Amino acid sequence: MTNPIQSESTNQTSAPKRLASPLRRSLGLLALSLGALSATGAAAQAFPNKQLRLVVTFPSGGAPDILARLFSEKAQLGFPVVVDNRPGAGGNIGADNVAKSPADGHTIVMGTVGTHSINGALYEKMPYDMVKDFSPISLIASAPNLLVVNNALPVKNVPELIAYMKANPNKLSFGSPGIGTSVHVSGELFKSLTGTTMTHVPYKGRQFAIPDLIGGSIQVMFDNMPSALPMAKEGKIRALAQTTAKRSPAALDVPTVAESVPGFEATTWFAMFAPANVPRPVIDRLNAEVLRVFKLPDVQERLKTLGLDAVLSSPDELARYQATEITKWAKVVKDSGAKAE
Repeated sequence: MTNPIQSESTNQTSAPKRLASPLRRSLGLLALSLGALSATGAAAQAFPNKQLRLVVTFPSGGAPDILARLFSEKAQLGFPVVVDNRPGAGGNIGADNVAKSPADGHTIVMGTVGTHSINGALYEKMPYDMVKDFSPISLIASAPNLLVVNNALPVKNVPELIAYMKANPNKLSFGSPGIGTSVHVSGELFKSLTGTTMTHVPYKGRQFAIPDLIGGSIQVMFDNMPSALPMAKEGKIRALAQTTAKRSPAALDVPTVAESVPGFEATTWFAMFAPANVPRPVIDRLNAEVLRVFKLPDVQERLKTLGLDAVLSSPDELARYQATEITKWAKVVKDSGAKAE
């Protein structure tokens, strides 16, 4: 017969052993969590510890390049910010390079509405996920595109252009710095809403398209205002309209497309992203520097003269804005029938 006193004693001595195992597991998990937090904090304190690489997904001279070089010039992070132009595939080559870079915050990208909103709907196979492969840092600026034409084209405004296109189906060609850019999709949206046709001619960058526009090889372009407005003011090309809902203060004398084509709106925007899984303190450090640089009075004045509006944000605000833009442009691309060739 079992001694009840002995049994009770045995149970009392084994209970702590049974409790010890879960306790050790809890303490172990706590140590791991504290270790992870410590590593994250250390990474933030050590950032940056070398020069930063800011990838621009288009050639030099356009709005993304201008913004990147402004940041490179004004940033005070303790190490240089080197601009690295990696154009091609509507910006996908440069964006993919950053998506696959180490998640330490030293490689970042000047993203665009194309690379981070439009291309997912245009390209059947994307080399990266526009959301999952990136850590948002901040919105930086937005701008209208400017509908510009070759000076020899016998049109002075949007109604005249539509009438000419309807009388001459497929006669005109419109250029862009690449498939999936806001310049490209603005043209597709214009065709869709006006019931007109023209041929899209993608280039490897705007600097290759503009000479052809001036020379007449292509006749139409929906170029970014910072790039197109100075040339229109010089008389090299003719500005017919801007693509935002309201006229930009930089070009109050130029009407909007929507004044002739109700419902037309195409805003291009630029934002900074890092690879996915960059520690949040590092993202916050980059965000703070972006906000500081683009709030500087001389930088604000420079943006104004280029027709760019500063639209700074928190990382979370950029994430929410990007989600709405992906939905919006997916519908535009579907309705227009546009696809990457």
